[in-house]
Amino acid sequence: MRCFVFPLVVLLATAGCSAESDRYPSLLPRAVELEDAAGMSPAPAPPATPDAALDARIAALAAELDEAQRAFAAAAQAAEARIAVARGTAPGSDAWLDAQAALATLDTLRAPALNILVELEQLAIARGVAGQPSYPALTVAIEAAQPVSQAQGARIAALEAALGL
Repeated sequence: MRCFVFPLVVLLATAGCSAESDRYPSLLPRAVELEDAAGMSPAPAPPATPDAALDARIAALAAELDEAQRAFAAAAQAAEARIAVARGTAPGSDAWLDAQAALATLDTLRAPALNILVELEQLAIARGVAGQPSYPALTVAIEAAQPVSQAQGARIAALEAALGL
């Protein structure tokens, strides 16, 4: 008899779980959630107002970036020549040390391009924090500075690889 009581209790308990009830809300999406949101596009951001001081700062940073790139390119050519002479020599030799010094100079000359990129990005961040729209000239300047910085880093890495570092 006891064998039949337990299954009967379990059967009655699970029957209560299967009963349909309107007491609980449906988890299906509501009608308002099914409506197409295409007509509810966000308002376009207001255009950035011209800022002469910011334009002047961007132009100055762009000129600094060009000068930094020219200095880096000249030093990179000199480093390539020193690395070509040092290739195959023992570490610690005079030619190898000259090549190392040229690579150190390149690292130093890369810093201005990185600093300019950081300053441009900080200007963009400051505008965002102030709730101002993005400034097209600033965006263009950042997009111009990023590949310069990346190319300088890649060139230094290639020269280090050529020296066997």
